[in-house]
Amino acid sequence: MLLSKTLVRPVSRNADTPDDRAALQTAADLIRRGGLVVFPTETVYGLGANGLDENAARAIYAAKGRPQNNPLILHLSDASEIPLYCDVPEKIKPLLEKLTSLMPAPLTVILPAKPVVPKTITAGLPNVAVRVPTSKIARELIRLAGVPIAAPSANLSGKPSPTCARHVLQDMDGRADMVLDGGDCTYGVESTIITLCEEFPTLLRPGGVTFEQLDGLLGEVHMSHAVLESLKPGEAVLSPGMMYKHYAPARPVELIKGDRAKGIAYVNECAKEQAAAVLCYDADAPQIKAKAVLHAGGDDNTGAYAARIFTMLRDTDSLDVDKVYAFLPKDTSGISLAVYNRLLRAAGFHVKEF
Repeated sequence: MLLSKTLVRPVSRNADTPDDRAALQTAADLIRRGGLVVFPTETVYGLGANGLDENAARAIYAAKGRPQNNPLILHLSDASEIPLYCDVPEKIKPLLEKLTSLMPAPLTVILPAKPVVPKTITAGLPNVAVRVPTSKIARELIRLAGVPIAAPSANLSGKPSPTCARHVLQDMDGRADMVLDGGDCTYGVESTIITLCEEFPTLLRPGGVTFEQLDGLLGEVHMSHAVLESLKPGEAVLSPGMMYKHYAPARPVELIKGDRAKGIAYVNECAKEQAAAVLCYDADAPQIKAKAVLHAGGDDNTGAYAARIFTMLRDTDSLDVDKVYAFLPKDTSGISLAVYNRLLRAAGFHVKEF
């Protein structure tokens, strides 16, 4: 059911002014009463609810139109809270200690769930995803609420994740009780997800904490095939971000991979026949002849491309174009892996390779 109005309150990044504290207290009270509150993290904005309340969790799924088999992440104010909601077998304690040494961070860890965690949070799976965001706004909200906050990205299911309050309101105005406007998110892509519930630590979703960082920290980390491929028929969704098509704008997306000069020539030729929007790196923008060219960062600054990728995808919805073309990173090292992963799903794995 749509609400008559969603309350919007600005909050500064340090969450330390009297107005900040008043807004956060109002939001925390809503969370405890089973309401939905959108809040900023360092990655994207989250649609939050009491993570121990089954009805509140169901409200998240309803507001987003989210498939019931797609689990949610529990956001905590401190890593010391993890044992309250997760069982930690002796054999994985050393691994978890290494991972918590990074926290707070754009990092989510999947562990065996304790019975206190509702099945609506885990989508019926025996494990639960937990993380401690670096955002002071997020951590203070969780602390004031006194409960873990379950939160997927604050967008309608399948659309690009929101990295500012303006994006949130495009999808969630009237669907959430309150939005805390904390400005633009830093990373622009959702948290890295790693599971400790397999034989080896396994990366399920890339993000701001890179595969290389995790591999160096833990000694041996595997990468799920679903990072760069679609799920196999009947394969379970083990974490958020694994659905076949996700993060997609209204227009179809085609990805350009490989030789950059050949890719630009191809896009320019296609743009003669149809109105096109093109997502690319700064250095390539002057060479592209299309109705709209959106660009950010360079091959030596892939963090900027990551921070802008969802904004650029969303911005194409307001353009009078028929198709979107997007250039994939030249490699999959560092945060480029996260960009690669998100674009693959935004395009439904539609890739043109040169």
